[in-house]
Amino acid sequence: MVTAPPVQRPRTFLHVRGSWSARDDRIPSAVWLAIFLIGTFAGFGVDIPGFMRENPPAPKIVYIHAFIFTAWLFILSAQVLFVVGDRVAWHKRMGWFAAFWVGLMAIVGPWAALSMQAVDLHTHLSDPGFLSVQLGDIVAFIALISWGFALRRNPAAHRRMMMLATASIADPGFARLEFRFFHWDPHSAPLLFLTLFYGNLLMVALMAAWDWWRGRLMRPFVLGAAALIGFECFVSASLLWAPWKEFALSLVRAWAKL
Repeated sequence: MVTAPPVQRPRTFLHVRGSWSARDDRIPSAVWLAIFLIGTFAGFGVDIPGFMRENPPAPKIVYIHAFIFTAWLFILSAQVLFVVGDRVAWHKRMGWFAAFWVGLMAIVGPWAALSMQAVDLHTHLSDPGFLSVQLGDIVAFIALISWGFALRRNPAAHRRMMMLATASIADPGFARLEFRFFHWDPHSAPLLFLTLFYGNLLMVALMAAWDWWRGRLMRPFVLGAAALIGFECFVSASLLWAPWKEFALSLVRAWAKL
């Protein structure tokens, strides 16, 4: 007796929820985190000696900023390791503390950026227009973290959005590492984008390629990644936009008077 072949369902291209075991995503998340940490610690590591010799010295808020943002790296690492170690309950409990810490970052990040720009205002280091990158990073990070937190009942989407948020702040470390060995002077928005955000782009590309290969691309991740890259292109273009430079300069001058 001839039987009909089983009907194969079409492969889903963009998932809304993960149809696979949440455990399958644990090791990739640890790999993306490791790439981020290597770039961040290497970049800031080669920059610390020059930073300590800066004249005038950095304001105290910059050191507070360094502590809070470094502490976030340990919080994030603990969260990933809790999941990898099957301590999901601990991960959930610490999630609210992590959300509180992100709130601190949202305050201290812009505060430190403006304060550092105010100190450098009348020196050769002055570059108020660079606030677009400094403030843009924290805006993208907070937006993606908030999105990821809202998706916490969808583990596959939550995990990807949290790692995407991590990728959005990869540029300070990766760019410092690049500038330590190469002294570019790009004068176009595309080159500025690649120079500043190559680390972010690398992480997003690796995450997307892995999920595409495994058939696990998720709609929130694709939308978030597209929004992040588009926003970073806008940030890069703003560095060359005269009206933004004038506005940033007036903002730094006002901050310096506080």
